[in-house]
This record gives sequence, C-alpha cells and structure tokens, in this order.
Amino acid sequence: MTTHKTILRIDASAQLDERSHTRKLTRLFTESWTALRPLDRMIRRDVAREPIPPIDSDWIAAAFTAPEERTSAMAERLTLSDRLIDEVIAADVIVMGVPMYNYGMPAALKGWIDQVARIGRTFSFDLARGDVPIEPILSGKTLVVLSARGEFGFAPGGPRAHMNALDPAIAACAHYFGVARSDIHTVAVEYQEFKDGRYHRSVAAAERRTPVLAAELAASLASAPLRRAA
Repeated sequence: MTTHKTILRIDASAQLDERSHTRKLTRLFTESWTALRPLDRMIRRDVAREPIPPIDSDWIAAAFTAPEERTSAMAERLTLSDRLIDEVIAADVIVMGVPMYNYGMPAALKGWIDQVARIGRTFSFDLARGDVPIEPILSGKTLVVLSARGEFGFAPGGPRAHMNALDPAIAACAHYFGVARSDIHTVAVEYQEFKDGRYHRSVAAAERRTPVLAAELAASLASAPLRRAA
C-alpha cells in the first residue's frame, strides 16, 4: 500500500529567488521529490518573507502555563506557535534552505525554532530525570539542510570548522523537530564570496547532489514502516 508523505519546506534566505542558492536548492529538492511522488503533500513556510515574531515575556508566560489554566489572551498568543508546530508534526521530511550568516543561522530561522521548541508540544521537562530533564516528544523525522556559505572549510576537520556556529546549532535543536542527529543530511555551497572555479564546482556539486538526495530519501521513506501520529 502506498502511503502519502508530507514535506515541510522552510526558506530562511533574505535573498530573492534568483540570487539565492538555498532557495534554488530547496526548489530542486521539492521538484525532484514531486516528480517521483506527485501525490505527496508539500507545506511551504518562508520565514524570511513572512518573518516569525520573536518570543517575548507574554509568550513565555503562556507557554509555561498549563493549557487548562491559560487565559484566552494566552491561547491567542500561542496561535502561531501551534500552527508552526502542527506543520512540523505533519511532516515526514523537513527541508531547510539555510544560508550561513556571520557563521551562524539567519535570525529568521532562529525565530521559527523558538516558536517550535515548546514545552508540552515538542518536548517535556521533568527534573525527576536528573541532569537531562528535557525529552523530545516527536520522533522519526528526517531533516535536510541545504546551505550556502561565503567561505569554505566548515565541515569537521576543515580549516574553519571551529567557526561553524550553524550546523551544530541546527543539530542541537533537531530533537525538537523529531529528528535524530543521524537523520540530518546537509548539502552546502561554499566559496560563494570567492566566485572562482572552486565556487562554480561547489555550486555544480550541490545542484547535482540535491535531487539525488531527494530520490534516495523518497525511496527509503517509501519502504519505511508507518509512523505513529504524535
């Protein structure tokens, strides 16, 4: 029996489509997936063009109040967070277009993560667990990170690995999205500021790898057992 999957595409680049490598890669991924699995559902969330407001004291108060004790104003304050979390829950694969800005993630993506990482919905907190009180609620999802970096050598062992504040931050937060570290797949364009042969080869390699990765994941998920709804 064929089971339909859901792909959540998140774009965080401040650049327009024609100037953004990450937007081109997320488009390549979703188009390649749809060509193989046309009945699957696609959800698109553009956090750069439709910015997610930062959390504030009212949001924190609402999130840490038990649902049955929240006022109507608190419930309203969490409406967007609920919608974003529902999109994550529905997704089998999360595809993020994430440029590296100043060695870290775009503020637009951080705003999305802060709204999604929420007690009672994506993680539980219990001091009875000792020094590891946080436990993720979601599981079994796959994360694809499609990135672009102005410099190069950010992978482990590279000359700028110690400056990479993007990939470790995404990996650290992935459990909020139901993603194990082993289920994170990263494709990155490098040398963007150099505009030399290395840059052009990096772009070509990323654009080759992205549809191949989409096909590999589509095939692996097609044969995977049904996951239980959260």
